[in-house]
Amino acid sequence: MAEENYKRKLTAILSADVVGYSLLMADNELATVAILKSYKETMTSVIQAHNGRVVDAPGDNLLAEFASALDAVNSAVEIQQKISAKNAEQSDDQQMQFRIGINIGDVIHEGDSIYGDGVNVAARIESLADPGGVCISRSVFDHVKKMQDFGFEYLGEQAVKNITEPVRVYRILADPAAAGKVLGEKRFIGRASRKVALTAILALAIAPAA
Repeated sequence: MAEENYKRKLTAILSADVVGYSLLMADNELATVAILKSYKETMTSVIQAHNGRVVDAPGDNLLAEFASALDAVNSAVEIQQKISAKNAEQSDDQQMQFRIGINIGDVIHEGDSIYGDGVNVAARIESLADPGGVCISRSVFDHVKKMQDFGFEYLGEQAVKNITEPVRVYRILADPAAAGKVLGEKRFIGRASRKVALTAILALAIAPAA
């Protein structure tokens, strides 16, 4: 394909997949496929309501993009709320939980598809989320950290598969009691400060010998 057919843009990427999908399929393929279709329809409706676009939805995965990080985060939180409500109406063996990850990255557009490290990082962050939870990258956090509807927990720098540099990850806290709070940052900053102090002490100890 000619180079001029590729377009790049900065976008907020939402990646989601089902927890334990293989086990659900092994138990009852037809029922699992039917339930998954219903859940994806709900997710698609929420994404579109928040000005997003579903890029692809193969198997138990769903990939969407947003022009706004705020829209992406609000969409993810609402998706998890609606899925939780749907699960409450299902028997235990027909419930599904999703992990969701969000990243902001420069992506390549080819037709309706998107590619690039930005997409890959979103998928890796998703794998760090709890079942029914949402994790975001530092780039997303910087855009939404002043939101007061929910809180955040800093999970530190995470080494993720096939990505050269560690990714700073935050967990979204939907509990109203955590609204407006950012937990965990002081803990990691304290560790970093101790490491810097130890490095300085060692440097001073080595200097006279040199």
